[in-house]
Amino acid sequence: MGEDAAWPTELRLSADKRRLTISFGSGLAFELEAELLRVLSPSAEVQGHSPEQRQTVPGKREVALVAIDPIGNYAVRLTFDDGHNTGLFTWSYFRSLGENRKTLWAGYLSDLAQKGLSRD
Repeated sequence: MGEDAAWPTELRLSADKRRLTISFGSGLAFELEAELLRVLSPSAEVQGHSPEQRQTVPGKREVALVAIDPIGNYAVRLTFDDGHNTGLFTWSYFRSLGENRKTLWAGYLSDLAQKGLSRD
């Protein structure tokens, strides 16, 4: 895949600020929910510094995005309406989220259930 194919051609936030569509030069496009982006944020606060430290973030069903700020030419910082804004979403991380969305979401829901937590 050429470098241009790995770069986003568009980031589009839905009117309700709950979905972000990212389109790549390769023709791939993914619509990612704000809730998914929030609970799988690449921040140390969520991911920890090792797999054992990863946090399961409950109660984000209604979270929305309030800002998208470019970081150089390789990432964006997303700000959510709950104040979370740490973690840089790189183009490769967006692509990974899009390509693995079903598996990641199922894992998140399973983690919530195992820990007695809720999306609400």
